[in-house]
Amino acid sequence: MNELVAQYLEVWNTTDAVARRTGIEAVFTSGATYVDPLAAVAGHDQLDAAIAGVQAQFPGWVFTLAGPVDAHHNQVRFTWELGPADGPAVVVGFDVAVIEGGRIANVYGFLDKVPAAA
Repeated sequence: MNELVAQYLEVWNTTDAVARRTGIEAVFTSGATYVDPLAAVAGHDQLDAAIAGVQAQFPGWVFTLAGPVDAHHNQVRFTWELGPADGPAVVVGFDVAVIEGGRIANVYGFLDKVPAAA
């Protein structure tokens, strides 16, 4: 599961549209869903648009793994951080993903630390 989580985070960090789409198709099932407090999407096209939207909102920021990966029974949970590549994390959250056939079928995201609106 560690490798799949690493690939998942890499997809979120891939800004090249063609490479990002290739990553999405490799990591997610075709009907995969992603739900967090700010988004609810399904399928590769919507996942791609959601990821591109986050990248546009936070240019130059990167997602990193922020602790151990915990997995059992085809599900995995992990904490991640988002912030400037050369600075401290600004956003912290955790995701729970359901795995089917070695790919992610569903992601349930939670935000633990979000900056206050200016």
